[in-house]
Amino acid sequence: MLDTARMVRKAKIEDRVFHALGIACAAIVLGVLAALLAQLAISGLARIDWQFLTSFPSRFPAKAGILSPLVGSFLIMFVTAITAIPLGVAAGVYLEEYGRKNWLANLIEINITNLAGVPSIVYGLMALGLFVYAFKFDRSILSAGLTLAFLILPIVIVATRESLRAIPQSMREAAYALGASRWQVIRHHLLPYSAGGVSTGVIIGVSRAIGETAPLVTIGALTYIAFLPPHPFQAIEDSGIVVRHAGAFEWIWSPYTVLPIQMFNWVSRPGDKFVHEAAATGLVLMVVTLTLNGAAIAVRYRIRRRIKW
Repeated sequence: MLDTARMVRKAKIEDRVFHALGIACAAIVLGVLAALLAQLAISGLARIDWQFLTSFPSRFPAKAGILSPLVGSFLIMFVTAITAIPLGVAAGVYLEEYGRKNWLANLIEINITNLAGVPSIVYGLMALGLFVYAFKFDRSILSAGLTLAFLILPIVIVATRESLRAIPQSMREAAYALGASRWQVIRHHLLPYSAGGVSTGVIIGVSRAIGETAPLVTIGALTYIAFLPPHPFQAIEDSGIVVRHAGAFEWIWSPYTVLPIQMFNWVSRPGDKFVHEAAATGLVLMVVTLTLNGAAIAVRYRIRRRIKW
């Protein structure tokens, strides 16, 4: 009896110590993050204004802006999302619900999991040889978007498979017992209930992609662009005369730059003239990332609430 009481007291003490250590570690991490954010805000918050958001990069700090990298980031994320999300979800559904459970499926699963940890520069080298040279996509928004799509594709696939595995097998069996086909079970039951986990994987993947620099530099991202990609059906002029109108998807062939590359360009310049511009760009990048994450979390919440009720 005494040994049992002593063991219980020891377990409670260990639990309290572990709880205190966890709180201390979390406080340290949050404190460091808060200090970094505060330093970034002090350095760059005063620089953020309408002129900064709507001006092109310049060699004069007072006139410099982030319009072209901001638009480039949004366009590349758009191409990345419309490529990686459907492909990743479809591949995850096929591997989990349609594919046979044999040695080949195990080999594919191991390789997909390993691809999620491959350094991003490797994807840049792959894209340079495949998209730029083999497919002749050149150094365009399309090449950049597809590169980042392949970068986050393993994350989306793994998240989709894990979300489908978390659904009880009894739900599938009940739907089959009522005469539903496999696709009807997936469409009306499995995909809605797994949407929360899938959207979490998408959020993680997009958050990683929007801050990537190495693969985009590898395939030829520019550090200075003083123009925007042509919007659909924009009039193209030559010597003041309209010669044609841009196609609906002509913008995907335009050269590009993104916010992380613009930050790197300003930070790498000698002196501290562009330090405030780089800090302001970092704040904008964080706001864009948090906004995209917040939108995805809101969608996930609405889906879960609709399923619950």
